[in-house]
Amino acid sequence: MQDDDGTGAGAAPESLLPYDDWTEDAFRQVMVKALREVAANGLPGQHHFYITFRTDDPGTDIPARLRAQYPEEMTIVLQHQFWDLAVDETMLRVGLSFGGVASTLRIPLGAITAFADPAVNFGMRFRARTAPAPEAPAEPEAEAPAAEPPQAETPQVVSLDAFRRRTPPRE
Repeated sequence: MQDDDGTGAGAAPESLLPYDDWTEDAFRQVMVKALREVAANGLPGQHHFYITFRTDDPGTDIPARLRAQYPEEMTIVLQHQFWDLAVDETMLRVGLSFGGVASTLRIPLGAITAFADPAVNFGMRFRARTAPAPEAPAEPEAEAPAAEPPQAETPQVVSLDAFRRRTPPRE
């Protein structure tokens, strides 16, 4: 492999081994081990997890109202009120309450794009491993009166401020 100047200096050879994938798999296993530890023994000390995942992944099973609110990506917090946490080789399952309604979420490990434990400043980002669900073809609509042009969809942002620790004001 040669650079623009023809010397080949500074160019990294292309690997025929998937080191990037292997490294990401190893990091995902750190997340899986942490989740399994918590599933078996609960959260120790001040540890808590932020888990970001693709809601549009075909294997993600969440309530329709959450999918409507977060059509592409969502972050959940495992801290005080969660139940039935389980992790196998391909899936994370956890019970959480949203607006007072108990829900069970099933999240493919490949749909997880970020994992963090803010209590110890630990975090990792991942590439989503599965493709987003294909959109259903639009149904032809009956002739309707002219309407306003569709507005661009704005991205959904999950604010985590409510979950951060605040230090009391000094007097």
